[in-house]
Amino acid sequence: MKVVVRLAAGLRPHAGGASSVEVDLPPPVTIGAVIDAIAADHPSVGRRIRDEAGVLRRHVNLFVGSDSVRDADSEVPEGAEVTVLPAVSGG
Repeated sequence: MKVVVRLAAGLRPHAGGASSVEVDLPPPVTIGAVIDAIAADHPSVGRRIRDEAGVLRRHVNLFVGSDSVRDADSEVPEGAEVTVLPAVSGG
């Protein structure tokens, strides 16, 4: 199953400038499998999404369609897009 992953502007330089990447995985697809595939294809993006222990970084938000997800076992339905956004804060 092909999954389109949209990348925030800050991650694009680490994916060769691409605003999105596509991964092809066997179903059922989980958000953890999508992150693993991105990390395999674009290690620098993977390091910005997960910490050294492989845990999703606190400041990274993942969306499957319009739903926010943090659980690696969350399923990605056929045709859904995954979006990776760093949290934005400031003062």
